[in-house]
Amino acid sequence: MVKIAIAGGTGGVAQEIIDVLVATERHQILILTRREVPTKTPETGIAWVKTTYSDVEKLVGILQDVEVVLSFISPYLDQEEATTVQKNLIDASIKAGVKRFAPSEWASAGLEHLSWYVYKGATRRYLEDINKEKPVLEYSLFQPGLFTNYLTRPYESAKHVKAIDIPFDFEKRRALLRDGGDDDCISFTTVQDLASVVARAIEFEGKWPVVGGMRGTTMSVGRMIDLGEEIRGGPFTVDKISTLGLENGTWTSSWLPKADHPSISVPPEQVERTSKIIVGGLLLAIREKAFETGGEWNALLPDYEFTNAEEFLKKAWMGKP
Repeated sequence: MVKIAIAGGTGGVAQEIIDVLVATERHQILILTRREVPTKTPETGIAWVKTTYSDVEKLVGILQDVEVVLSFISPYLDQEEATTVQKNLIDASIKAGVKRFAPSEWASAGLEHLSWYVYKGATRRYLEDINKEKPVLEYSLFQPGLFTNYLTRPYESAKHVKAIDIPFDFEKRRALLRDGGDDDCISFTTVQDLASVVARAIEFEGKWPVVGGMRGTTMSVGRMIDLGEEIRGGPFTVDKISTLGLENGTWTSSWLPKADHPSISVPPEQVERTSKIIVGGLLLAIREKAFETGGEWNALLPDYEFTNAEEFLKKAWMGKP
């Protein structure tokens, strides 16, 4: 049995992973939250504790006997706060004798053009720095790329993770694409696979890889659109946007995916501006291979069969209008 502390355990990705860990019936789970602790917790093996994450010594007390810390801290609008929280968690984990730490990654390999991921970069550098002279805290950056589940919007294909609005819309057969970006590649992994990999990583007897990439399927944007047309039975309308337009923010398109991720909270009058920043950043980041993840966990878990994106999407869209 492994005692696992989960910071920010109320988010969708965290809940997907918690469900898999609970189902093993082999672990003790402690969920750290800034919200009020639930009065009733029907899941066995789960305990809750409320914390502000601001006091390292209090966190040390909370993390006593914990072997693994999984962080799902999201920044909302405060990158500095998210960075501070993760640094405090890392410092407390070291003092408490935690063996393994997973910072709040759960997405891309690269961070260029992804301004809302500044806190991830700061945390990566902090972990590198504390382990520079000698290994102090074992950690892994769990990187699944884009969730295949996003391509089933508006139909949900996971229990907790919401199929958010992205530049590739299978339902309405349309896509936004960087001009010349047909060969840009994306790694797709289902959130179910991510959760299963994390559960196996908890019990993995070897050393965790610092870069913990995984992938169900890596394909070019052009191939993804071809697949969408095959699955949806008709051509896609593709808006091709110049790289320069994306870089200077002057681009326009026939439609705009809305910033509707649960971790994004902006006033109604800023939704369009924020959405444009996110979409532009995503398309530029894809060019820089930010979402083309490595297969470190694929190699370390050769007996685990990852879900093929094509098979997953064909099944998800079967019979849908």
